[in-house]
Amino acid sequence: MKAKDAPDAGAVHYAEHEITVSAPADRVYAFIADVQKWPQLFGPTIHAEQVGQDGQSEQIRIWATANETVKTWTSRRKLDPAARTITFRQERSQHPVGGMGGTWAIEPLAEDECHVRLSHDYFAATGEPADLDWIAKAVDRNSTAELRALKSAAEADDARTLLTFADAVDVDGAAADVYDFINEAGLWEKRLPHVLRVNLQEDTPGLQILEMDTRAADGSVHTTASVRLCEPHHKILYKQVVLPGLLTLHTGRWLIEKRAPSRVSVTSEHTIRIDESRITAILGENADLASAQEFVRGALSGNSLATLKHAKSYAEASGKAAGR
Repeated sequence: MKAKDAPDAGAVHYAEHEITVSAPADRVYAFIADVQKWPQLFGPTIHAEQVGQDGQSEQIRIWATANETVKTWTSRRKLDPAARTITFRQERSQHPVGGMGGTWAIEPLAEDECHVRLSHDYFAATGEPADLDWIAKAVDRNSTAELRALKSAAEADDARTLLTFADAVDVDGAAADVYDFINEAGLWEKRLPHVLRVNLQEDTPGLQILEMDTRAADGSVHTTASVRLCEPHHKILYKQVVLPGLLTLHTGRWLIEKRAPSRVSVTSEHTIRIDESRITAILGENADLASAQEFVRGALSGNSLATLKHAKSYAEASGKAAGR
């Protein structure tokens, strides 16, 4: 990071990060422009969505980790595909950030090479030196991680290792009862046979940190931790921040859709990326990407279907008990 001013609290401060990417500039720009794919691209991003658009200007909302805490904010972005720049300004920052903005700029160096510069300006909400130091560290850590991830994704055949799949069940019950079962993950240790240990934190309503030990069909036990964004009684989005050994990415969602007055469809969707460097060490010398994807899909689908079936039983029993 190149600091361009003295660290006096309360002032606007500046930071700049840069990297050279062996990929066409337009391809790199497209990665940055599509904010909905940021959770798959950037490690710190839990979820991102467009909430408004007006020509080349858009409003986005982001949930991301910063110095091991989860923050959310809204930003206004202006996209210029011709210049390959994207400027952004937070409209609603979260403490200790008082305000923040910046620019992504992609400069072609050759047909298959470009220079990416990510600049920030920011100030602290309180002017306290400790808050300013927290922001500076978060900007440096996240910017460095994001540029490295951007380089890796743009230079690699990302689609080859990325896999999305889903499982679903129909429930003769209420969406609220299904949602309650999935939302109350702190009770899964008692309700789900494949969950051996669970720790659920929800300091902010609708924002959960879920840590679990789960057993796969082959008997192996995996420890994971996820950040979950809960929207009653419709969906729960999540991203694993502590992953099992075969994965470099796991995002997902629980989606509850009403099909009739007393019937809903419940879907568990996963998006994963395999760590190819660890396939043979974990699955044996004869394993390849396809077999690793099949193995992970089997493990995740097995546990998801078990959870879905228990949620179905819970919701249908709750409906009968309530006379619905």
